Amino acid sequence: MKQFILLFASIIALTACAKSNSQSNQPEEEYDYPTPVAGPTSTVFTTGNIPYRIPAIATCPDGTLIAVADYRSSRQDIGAGKIDLHIRTSSDNGQTWGEIIAPECMSGDGVMTPGNQKAGYGDPCIVADRESGKVMVMSCSGFPKFFDGSRSQHQGMSRWYSTDEGQTWSDPVYLDEEFIYSKFDASSYGPIRGWFVGSGKIHQSRYTKVGDYYRLYCAGSSYNGSETANWVIYSDDFGESWKFLGGCDKSPVAKGDEPKVDELPNGNIVISSRNEKGRYFNIFSFTDAGAAQGVWESKYLSSRASNGVTCDNACNGEFGIYPVVRKADNKKMWLALQSLPKGPDRTNVAIFYKALESEEDYDTPQHFASDWDGFFQVSTISSAYSSWSICKDSSLGFVYEENGRDGGYDIVYKNLSIQWITNGDYYPAK
Repeated sequence: MKQFILLFASIIALTACAKSNSQSNQPEEEYDYPTPVAGPTSTVFTTGNIPYRIPAIATCPDGTLIAVADYRSSRQDIGAGKIDLHIRTSSDNGQTWGEIIAPECMSGDGVMTPGNQKAGYGDPCIVADRESGKVMVMSCSGFPKFFDGSRSQHQGMSRWYSTDEGQTWSDPVYLDEEFIYSKFDASSYGPIRGWFVGSGKIHQSRYTKVGDYYRLYCAGSSYNGSETANWVIYSDDFGESWKFLGGCDKSPVAKGDEPKVDELPNGNIVISSRNEKGRYFNIFSFTDAGAAQGVWESKYLSSRASNGVTCDNACNGEFGIYPVVRKADNKKMWLALQSLPKGPDRTNVAIFYKALESEEDYDTPQHFASDWDGFFQVSTISSAYSSWSICKDSSLGFVYEENGRDGGYDIVYKNLSIQWITNGDYYPAK
């Protein structure tokens, strides 16, 4: 009997050991791959007698979506007349939206006096702090237009904060003279006459936190009287102050148009700049991320690359990089996304995507610009500027201009999952 008990105990121990070894050979995470489905579609702002343009969107920690766009009484770009910013929020991933919020502090007065910062506010960009929930909007402001300014009277950059998921906003603070124009005066690049902050998504770092906040990165364009140029600015105090990444002596995208910025898997920074045939890409490689020290490489045009992003128009879009899992082998990696209208002209907004499987896929601007995997067609009619925010369920809250008419567009929202965009090849990483 004693021998039987010992034998039975040995069998139980061996079974437990085999089970333990079997479990240790399994992936750390099991992934459920549901059939990709389209999310809700809705119109956030409808162009009527006064047109809407240039959407941006952010996601608060509680999942609230905040959409913002130009309300163009002037029917022209910022700097040519009265423009207000309008807000709408959603608590159900964009299935329904609250009433339009038209903050008085975001309403232009339309007074066309050179240097009047309150003339209008347009081309907004937005970010919600992932920890505190504090929301910041910045935009271009005032009179004159970007190309019509001088060193003393020029287009501005304004900032607002909200601490209640976009329902109320602080008064505007104008940041351009202290943090932008004055910095060029002492640079080897020289003084500028115009500054245009990039609309859409402000990127908050996944890695670098200084003090109370993770770092913000935002891109913009300058004009010095003869050429445009792109720059990246960053903030370690959630937009109270800004510095130029890599300084402002040499532009990372000389002669660049409207830019966007995001963070590579290794923490380096990549800028994406508008071009009529595709996008210029350039990379800032850190030597000390905490101190924001490093060097820019040389820009590379995606339409020159093998299977690069291409288009047939000059228009801006959105840009971002997100962790995913490849369904074919459960391998974790990253996915770069770039939206823009494919054309002809401003039609057929699409989202291009590229898997970043190893650092060789993004170690140089040329490598990053090459070998994109495909694209997802969002619109098949007139469509232009677009942006997105990652929702609480890891889907994309995608806003874009569609059905252009009368100087504006309807601002449409689509909830798009990573798996829907990539035809089921990639899923959000847990």
